[in-house]
Amino acid sequence: MSRTPATLLPFARHALADLRAQAPLVQCITNSVVVNTTANALLAVGAAPAMVDIPEEAEEFAAAASGLLVNLGTPGAEHRAAMHAAVAGAGRAGTPWVLDPVAVGTLPVRTTLATALCAAGPTVIRGNASEILAVAGAGSGGRGVDATEDAESASGAAATLAARTGAVVAVSGPVDVLTDGRDTIRIHNGHPLLTRITGGGCALGAIIAAFTATDTDRLATTAAAVLTYTVAAEIAAERAGSPGGFAVALLDALSTVDGSDLAARAVLS
Repeated sequence: MSRTPATLLPFARHALADLRAQAPLVQCITNSVVVNTTANALLAVGAAPAMVDIPEEAEEFAAAASGLLVNLGTPGAEHRAAMHAAVAGAGRAGTPWVLDPVAVGTLPVRTTLATALCAAGPTVIRGNASEILAVAGAGSGGRGVDATEDAESASGAAATLAARTGAVVAVSGPVDVLTDGRDTIRIHNGHPLLTRITGGGCALGAIIAAFTATDTDRLATTAAAVLTYTVAAEIAAERAGSPGGFAVALLDALSTVDGSDLAARAVLS
């Protein structure tokens, strides 16, 4: 379905309400730095986190979950095995899953892993501009987890990657760029403090996975997730202007943000 900014806003409002009514179960195989942050973000927005990352359990659990996050932040051997197992289970059961290719490009283990996981058919690929360019084969990666390119510069590569993999590609930045290879949506919400706390992008990946449970229109559910998260970030920044306070305020804002906040603040193009 073709989506425009005019149709996305009412969709996002309904998707947020549906998420809270459903409380989708989201399996997270994520990096050790952000496990607590990611779980709390999911709980705050209304989802149920499950940090099931043991290889012997991951496949079975992914088949039963509402959504799956695979985050490459700290890809130790056991984590890598769990990722492959979970993706197999998700594929078998039709569970939507999000790939977050953290710091790919310059680091060989995670870059090879990202390539293999992309071939397994993720529902959504979310990363910063440098990560998306690297996964698409159009760049060499950023500076660790930090982007050295802006989201707009990665928009063409993101569309190509989406067309090649069948995934929605979400490029995070001051303006978020989302594409399914046909339609492209830009979300102009958010706040710079998201880059001053640990796990800002990782939590977004998990929330995107939660929103996939609300509808089969993957571009629209991804946009609803990004809009909800970035509007919550704006609300949090108004309550707390420093990184430490912002981290707490973001959880509070995720728990209270609603359709009226989205309608009042959304800037889409």
